[in-house]
Amino acid sequence: MTTHVPCAVLTGDLIKSRHSKTAAIEQTFSILHNAAHQFGWAWDQDVRFTRYRGDGWQIVLTNPGLLLDAALYIIASLKAGQTNIATRISIGVGAVETLGTSDLTDATGPAFFVSGDQLNAMKRGRMLALAGQGVAAEQTAILDLAEWTASGWTASQAEAIAIHLVEKFLRHEDIAERLGVTRQAVQNRLAGAGLSYFDNALYAMRNHTFHTDDAAEC
Repeated sequence: MTTHVPCAVLTGDLIKSRHSKTAAIEQTFSILHNAAHQFGWAWDQDVRFTRYRGDGWQIVLTNPGLLLDAALYIIASLKAGQTNIATRISIGVGAVETLGTSDLTDATGPAFFVSGDQLNAMKRGRMLALAGQGVAAEQTAILDLAEWTASGWTASQAEAIAIHLVEKFLRHEDIAERLGVTRQAVQNRLAGAGLSYFDNALYAMRNHTFHTDDAAEC
């Protein structure tokens, strides 16, 4: 039987948006939009960023192994942007019936259902959730630890991490030049952000097999 690879759908909403000013919310969505497209460009993914009425958004990854990279990049980008507005992210892995016409507004399939249902069921205070096809205890544990690590990032640490996640082959010297700081400062920021601890987790997630023999193609 032919084996097909599923998609990962990331569905999010802004945390405490009702208590935020409109300008801050719009700035946050501008950061989200730019981050999604920057990530898609870096990893050759047509993420199809879609904003929903109110404070909701959604992207899709045809390579589900990149789901942790994408989630951490979005979190890092928001922290670096310092809008003081964070987002919850629910990740659903599974088949997709259609990716929609011009965006994800009319997209549908199990991956979308899992992602949306899980967002509604997320516990108070949680930022990340993962479920769906090929997701086992190991993957949810990695996501839990990644959330805890990311929750402690400073804006400067998040800025360095964001560059690392999409500019995979940049040296610390190159990141330092881009940020206008010393190489040692970059090393300190990445070390303080826990890069050496979650880099292996990123590798493990990228190489995890999410497909099953009877899965529908994304």
